[in-house]
Amino acid sequence: MNQIQRIYNKLHSSFGPQGWWPLTVSGYKTRHHSGEPKNDRHRLEIIIGAILTQNTSWKNVEKALENLSKNKLISIERIKKISQDKLAKLIRSAGYYNQKAERLKIMADFLLKNPMKKLDKLSIGELRERLLAVKGIGPETADSIILYAFQKPIFVIDAYTKRIFERLGFKEKDYDELQRLFMDNLEKDYKTFNEYHALLVELGKNHCRKKPSCEKCPIAGYCNGK
Repeated sequence: MNQIQRIYNKLHSSFGPQGWWPLTVSGYKTRHHSGEPKNDRHRLEIIIGAILTQNTSWKNVEKALENLSKNKLISIERIKKISQDKLAKLIRSAGYYNQKAERLKIMADFLLKNPMKKLDKLSIGELRERLLAVKGIGPETADSIILYAFQKPIFVIDAYTKRIFERLGFKEKDYDELQRLFMDNLEKDYKTFNEYHALLVELGKNHCRKKPSCEKCPIAGYCNGK
């Protein structure tokens, strides 16, 4: 068993299943769910969330998603029709709200021209290329959409992953190098990639912070603690 797999096993046994990606439910409150996106509304909410979570924490995104849900704006057509100023006010809690409102409208245009059923039939490479061509969509956001909304096996690299694996002593530095590290050392299974990424987020929030709290970290034995 390689080191990447051992770390996953240790995190999973310590934290348990994360049930990620959270979706709004009755009452418009977000909650984690252990299932998969069941329909295009779920997929759209994941895509919206992936854009809103750029440069902010998920806690800040939740209120924005709940506002959108209350106003029946988990809808491509309704996002297209609402004014950008009104949309920005509803997502204010997510930060950079004017920029993100513009990006949501651009994404709505993209999805009107590229229906999800057609996108779902594309290969990972083709889907990623199309998403990266959309203004405001970088590798992390594109890969989150591919993994969580379309359930295709690609590993998402975020700031937590970079910090954790640098402290663990891995030499891979940029996004593509780190992504290959996971893709080459794990079975290419979207459920595993989904769970691993969520477990790293949990570790990063509670232990491997900017100032690390190593005492109860489940993988402290693998780490140099810097």
